[in-house]
Amino acid sequence: MTYIYAFDHKHRKAPMSMKDLLGGKGANLAEMMTVLKLPVPHGFTVTTDACRDYMRGGWPKGLDKEIAAHVASLEKKMGRKLGDAKDPLLVSVRSGAKFSMPGMMDTVLNLGLNDASVQGLARSTNDERFAYDSYRRSSRCTAASCWESMVITSSIRLSKPRLLLARRTTPTFLLRSCVN
Repeated sequence: MTYIYAFDHKHRKAPMSMKDLLGGKGANLAEMMTVLKLPVPHGFTVTTDACRDYMRGGWPKGLDKEIAAHVASLEKKMGRKLGDAKDPLLVSVRSGAKFSMPGMMDTVLNLGLNDASVQGLARSTNDERFAYDSYRRSSRCTAASCWESMVITSSIRLSKPRLLLARRTTPTFLLRSCVN
């Protein structure tokens, strides 16, 4: 089963008719890129099928490989790499259920910034204040979402925060942004 689709994936039917699978934002972005040919930045959507399968039986088999492949493809399309110390690729993680649900999940901004890449962002934009403010917002968004995830997801062990960030945050986002 395919759990992830790039915004520029050629679907057999109009993306707007696939909100059950792609969610509202995913369907809109795919429609803008593939049908309307608008200059939308590249990205990908983790489907609601991934959410449902996670809810039924935990982290779906093969999802890690799909995520890695789509991140690599995104890096190639954008000509940048996540966490790169010279010119980092920054992404945002947003919820996208079929119907808008304000307040259900915070957006995680500027994913890809770290202690080394923030310096590269400062150099590439020639704006140190912008770079460090972006890093502050990224840290705040990630911490708020992960802390909320720890409270909501009872299967997470607080003694393993790296496991939370690496494996559990995304399914929790999916869990909270999926409408049955």
